[in-house]
Amino acid sequence: MAVDQKQSTEAKAKPIFRDLSAEDPEPETTEIESLCMNCEKNGITRLLLTKIPHYKDIVVMSFDCEHCGFQNNEIQNSGKIADKGIRITLQVKTPRDLNRQIVKSDYTSVKIPSLDFEIPSRSQKGEITTIEGIIERTIVGLEQDQSARRQKYPDAASQIDHFLEKIRKLKSLEKPFTIIFEDISGECHVENPKAMLKDEGCTTVQFKRTTEQDHILGIYSENDTDDTLLKPIQEGEYPLEQIEGEVLSFRTNCPECNFPCETNMKLTKIPHFKEVVIMATVCESCGHRTNEVKSGGGIEPTGVKIEVTVIGREDFSRDLLKSETCHMEIPELEVEIGPAALGGRFTTVEGILVAIKEQLSSSTAFSGDSSDPETVKRMEAFISHLNEVLEGKQKITLVLDDPAGNSYIQSLSDEGLDSGLKIIKYERSFDQNEELGLNDMKVEDY
Repeated sequence: MAVDQKQSTEAKAKPIFRDLSAEDPEPETTEIESLCMNCEKNGITRLLLTKIPHYKDIVVMSFDCEHCGFQNNEIQNSGKIADKGIRITLQVKTPRDLNRQIVKSDYTSVKIPSLDFEIPSRSQKGEITTIEGIIERTIVGLEQDQSARRQKYPDAASQIDHFLEKIRKLKSLEKPFTIIFEDISGECHVENPKAMLKDEGCTTVQFKRTTEQDHILGIYSENDTDDTLLKPIQEGEYPLEQIEGEVLSFRTNCPECNFPCETNMKLTKIPHFKEVVIMATVCESCGHRTNEVKSGGGIEPTGVKIEVTVIGREDFSRDLLKSETCHMEIPELEVEIGPAALGGRFTTVEGILVAIKEQLSSSTAFSGDSSDPETVKRMEAFISHLNEVLEGKQKITLVLDDPAGNSYIQSLSDEGLDSGLKIIKYERSFDQNEELGLNDMKVEDY
């Protein structure tokens, strides 16, 4: 009986979605007998639950038919859907760009404007591939049934042959081309071969989904739901003073191992700034801890850019609020960090630098046989420089650029005369308002 309980405890302690590593040489897979779409005999589908570092939990599906040799690989997202869609525009100029790894979801559309060519979303399953892999798969798909098509529809076959010539030239890079990935679920990802440096050839823009796109993903708002199932909150039912003094809890799943746990949420006020919502999760199964901060006061009229010079321990102790829309930059280390990298956080200057270091050090994306040696070397050098900063051996400038105006760094002077801190408020551009969903927001005569 005791042995059974011990085995049950060990099984429970293992996360459902695990990293692929040498310490876990035989990850648990599920095998399902399924129909081969090529020869219509039964083959085997294997399912593996794993995670992509700095990305999310996924299910990798691999099909193999022993009768005809047909194989197929797909991935499916098993985490929550992102709050916004994502549009990634990539300039393909070098062979290294053709070899960039791409994570495509089922909802990713691919466009090549120079060829007036588009692969609609849901026409190809989610997969981990490369730019060259997408082009090659397109060629294989267009060449399929060409022999029969030439006999029945010679004109159409001739047009396809002409297009195939154009798309094959993309692989040879006779001239640079642009490829656009648009994913309403926000799950698409394009590798940055120069991480942590800025990717000059790639532009990423988040956009607010339309109601129709939300419905495609299975997301419905309260207005789309039966009113009889909703209980409206009456005015005065939950006074602000009561919410500020109370820690609210709700059930959720651990983002690390997917084990059921509780998230605690509290509304608090940062002195000399504004109200924020702090959410913390502690998993009893794997011990994973997360904290996330969201603004409690909406979007500010202007964006804010904050620059702080970090010299000594006094600067490391400054309180720092990084919102979920804030870009970070350290010019001396030539590093830029997007809003999604660390999410919203309420910490200190030292805490945010440690978080950057821990995320990079624990990543398996820059280790293993498939890693680019140049990328690994550059990442090791960056972590070494970051250690020098944390030890106080190197002065840096930490820059927070938040279009929503919801980020903050503590001033060391009550009178506001802090020579090491510079705050600039600016008018947002049209694209920044578009990303925040403000351009289509009607606030007058509503």
